[in-house]
Amino acid sequence: MANTFKVVTKAGVTSSDLIYTVAGSTTTVVLGIMLGNTTSSAITASVTLGTDTSSRAGANNESNQDVELVTSATIPGNSTLELLAGNKVVMETTDTMTLAASGATDITLSIMEIT
Repeated sequence: MANTFKVVTKAGVTSSDLIYTVAGSTTTVVLGIMLGNTTSSAITASVTLGTDTSSRAGANNESNQDVELVTSATIPGNSTLELLAGNKVVMETTDTMTLAASGATDITLSIMEIT
C-alpha cells in the first residue's frame, strides 16, 4: 500500500461546490482543512462529508450518512478558519467533501491517500 501526501485547493467558492472525491480503491485521511475568507466582510461557510458507504456487518451494521463537519461557521473578513485542529477524518472510496460559502472563500485540504 502506497501512502501519498497531497494538497487539494480551490479558490473563490461562493456557493456549494464539490471540492474532493475519493478515487476508487483508495482511502483518504484528511489531515487538515483551512478556509480563507478573501472578502473584507464576514461570511459563513459549511463543510460537508458526503458518503454512500453501505451497511457493514457486526456491531456497526448501519449505512453512513452525509454529515456537516462545520455548519454556517462565521469567518471574519480577510481571515482564515482552521478545521480539525489535530483531529483527522477518514474518507472511503467515492466519499466527497463539499464547501458551501456565502462569499468568496478559498479552501485547502491536506490529505494522505492510501492506495
